[in-house]
Amino acid sequence: MKNQDILLDNLIDSGELLNGFSHEEIGDEHLYTGIETPMKPDAFKLTDKEKKESIAQLFAQIMDVMGLDLNDDSLRGTPMRVAKMYIEEIYSGLNPANKPKVALFENKYQYNQMLVEKDITFYSNCEHHFVPIIGKAHVAYISSGKVIGLSKLNRIVQYFAKRPQVQERLTNQIAVELQSILETKDVAVIIDAKHLCVSSRGIKDNTSATVTSFYGGQFNTPEKIQELYNYINN
Repeated sequence: MKNQDILLDNLIDSGELLNGFSHEEIGDEHLYTGIETPMKPDAFKLTDKEKKESIAQLFAQIMDVMGLDLNDDSLRGTPMRVAKMYIEEIYSGLNPANKPKVALFENKYQYNQMLVEKDITFYSNCEHHFVPIIGKAHVAYISSGKVIGLSKLNRIVQYFAKRPQVQERLTNQIAVELQSILETKDVAVIIDAKHLCVSSRGIKDNTSATVTSFYGGQFNTPEKIQELYNYINN
């Protein structure tokens, strides 16, 4: 089943669209266009090496237009450093080859209550201004007979965070991926994050934060939501 289909099933089951989200506007052009990260059909025509070489050349042009002296010892290597950072680190989640390998295990302990991995620190980047989003993700699921290693929850969060993002999309991508892997709708994701496009530019509000949430299956009830928040805040 495709991720889009899983998300649509969740929305139909809950009887409402994107239930649980609380939004903070990020400019007039803040649009949530869908669960899939917008990618060109030929996004992987170039190798990573070719992409880094091209990005380095283009970033050197940006620096030159800004009036920076690329002959300076401190700046000479910056274009390639930025290119390597983009491809190998902060935007590495764009490449499906970097998707975490996840193995499922039998739930031999017969644990049938929610499992919560809270305070997963992540760093992402706003796709509207390419400045950081810094936050914590809280992930929970109820086993349908299968479980995954705890570190895989962190890795899945990091994978989807390492791309230009919108927080609503990031929340849904993590949740739907886990539903697909675990073969259950009983997944919840809460993200609490600060957006530097709000705090370092524009309105320059350094105290506000944005919270988004996804409640699937059994989590989409007031009782389970309250239980989840009790775990998170304990």
